[in-house]
Amino acid sequence: MTKLSVNVNKIAVLRNSRGGNVPNVLQTSLDIERFGSEGITVHPRPDARHIRYDDVRELKAAIATELNIEGNPIPSFIDLVMEVRPAQVTLVPDAEDAITSNAGWDTIRHREYLKDICSRFNDAGIRTSIFVDPKVEMVEAAVECEAQRVELYTEAYAAGYAADREAAIAPYVEAAEAARRVGLGLNAGHDLSLENLTYFAERIPWCDEVSIGHALIADALYYGLENTVQMYRRCLIPSLK
Repeated sequence: MTKLSVNVNKIAVLRNSRGGNVPNVLQTSLDIERFGSEGITVHPRPDARHIRYDDVRELKAAIATELNIEGNPIPSFIDLVMEVRPAQVTLVPDAEDAITSNAGWDTIRHREYLKDICSRFNDAGIRTSIFVDPKVEMVEAAVECEAQRVELYTEAYAAGYAADREAAIAPYVEAAEAARRVGLGLNAGHDLSLENLTYFAERIPWCDEVSIGHALIADALYYGLENTVQMYRRCLIPSLK
């Protein structure tokens, strides 16, 4: 069954907009776990505009579920991951000034670079995942990078879902089947929502984990945080809907 990891970056954005510690990122993350999430995801960036490196340290020390740290493996990020030793690190090729992630890795062009980083994290007992577009060749090449999983970048699926969900999901099914064929674990994330998550889970039921932040936190403004986390969990268990 696909696990839900909640990205708490937007909680940190709200805190940082006012200063102080309201809302409290750590306490909110602990509550999200209690409400049913099976993991916490953070994506620290160099400008610390949302999650800060100290947040990551506090979360690792306190949460009971898996911590997934996403980011571009610049030296300071690598040092943080090696210090904190999360359950999983997801390598994302976002520029320093990117508003949000907007592309997956070219695992063919950057094979040696990614292989060196993945090997280092693997040796430290940290599961490695590479953020990729839904392209079979990029999934297959991730094996040569020594990744243990790939995370499919689902923005295109979300954008095309309303017009033609079958066409939107098709390249993701193909990429997911490729991951299963070559022995890679499978994650997914970006713009997954209450509208499109159930269909994604039905079509790719072997997906290990989805990471969801922006839509979930936005929905929580209307439905409440506890209820919203449970609504997303039910999307991943279609028989409960």
